[in-house]
Amino acid sequence: MGFANMLNTQTNALGCLHASPVTALQPRSATHCQRRPTKSLRVQAVAETETRAPATSNGSTPKNGVPAGTPVVETLDLPSRPRRNRRSPTIRRAFSETHLSPSNLILPVFVHDGEKNSPIASMPGVDRLGWRHGLIDAVQEARSHGVNQVVIFPKTPEHLKTETAEESFNPDGLAQRSIKLLKDTFPDIEVYTDVALDPYSSDGHDGIVSDAGVIMNDETVEFLCRQAVSQARAGADVVSPSDMMDGRVGAIRKALDREGFSHVSIMAYTAKYASAFYGPFREALASAPKPGQEGRIIPPNKKTYQQDPANYREALREARLDEAEGADIMMVKPGMPYLDIIRLLRDNTTLPVAAYHVSGEYAMLKAAALNGWLNEEDAVLEALLGMRRAGAELILSYYATDAAKWMNK
Repeated sequence: MGFANMLNTQTNALGCLHASPVTALQPRSATHCQRRPTKSLRVQAVAETETRAPATSNGSTPKNGVPAGTPVVETLDLPSRPRRNRRSPTIRRAFSETHLSPSNLILPVFVHDGEKNSPIASMPGVDRLGWRHGLIDAVQEARSHGVNQVVIFPKTPEHLKTETAEESFNPDGLAQRSIKLLKDTFPDIEVYTDVALDPYSSDGHDGIVSDAGVIMNDETVEFLCRQAVSQARAGADVVSPSDMMDGRVGAIRKALDREGFSHVSIMAYTAKYASAFYGPFREALASAPKPGQEGRIIPPNKKTYQQDPANYREALREARLDEAEGADIMMVKPGMPYLDIIRLLRDNTTLPVAAYHVSGEYAMLKAAALNGWLNEEDAVLEALLGMRRAGAELILSYYATDAAKWMNK
């Protein structure tokens, strides 16, 4: 191809030069040089202008599908975004650090010598169970939902209560009969007991009270040992001293071993606080301290043996003593107000730790739920999970059966 013909078919980068075989190179006018956009290009450009969101002063573009008035911001330069690990139910389940199941729960049951169940006014939904039938029905229901651990609290008839509480180790007493019935009916159930004198005491204290109003420690321990042995003889798997007398764990361990019950465990109420949350429990068993009489002082509370709610380090001292004396499980009571104590024990022992979700905690949640102030299921499971997260392997709760139902849904 000749040079002129090449020029005839090419233009410069601007498309503004034209050559022909017979003329010299001539510049076109500026107007002639401008390309006229096609109709389709013009329509596309207008459409893009109309749909493109206006840029903000910081160069960001508003997001679609957000409420009017949402601020337009630059994306934060964050190397770590924890919410990425919470973005879906599957991810949340995979990364869940704490798991709560019916096997973590122990059901406390109140029993009485009557045939019919008797409602407890301050604990709606909880009854004193007739020991022959109501007890069996309640435990059967709990087992059907995966709760296979119970702790027995007997309501002793008033005429059997004495100042020295000998009924506590009666081999044919209400607690002993209830233990035997449960083990005969459900051989694989784990039965816990309460070792303390207050349900059997006419004075309403966990220990024997002198005329001067002193809770007698060593004399009480002797009767606690007899009580624990009588419960083991009835078939108890775990005896649980809740009395807070000094030295009782070691003494009970020796008594059990001496009587051939080395296989029976001890769950010590290690950190039991002088709490305001026990009121409904004491109503259920009529076990509150009684008024004093002429010539005899009855302390109005249990502060000389239960722990001060203000104290933290004291729980560690009790824990070290209980572990050294042979406790198999250590308990904190109450549960929710004392999560720090649960964690303290968890971090300082290799023993299992239990927490008692006590009657007052139950009553508060139940009252709020009945008034429509809380979602009962969500609130209860959160409360139990909180104690589990703090370090409790076992949780005693009056909500045990209901909680297990909700977990199994």
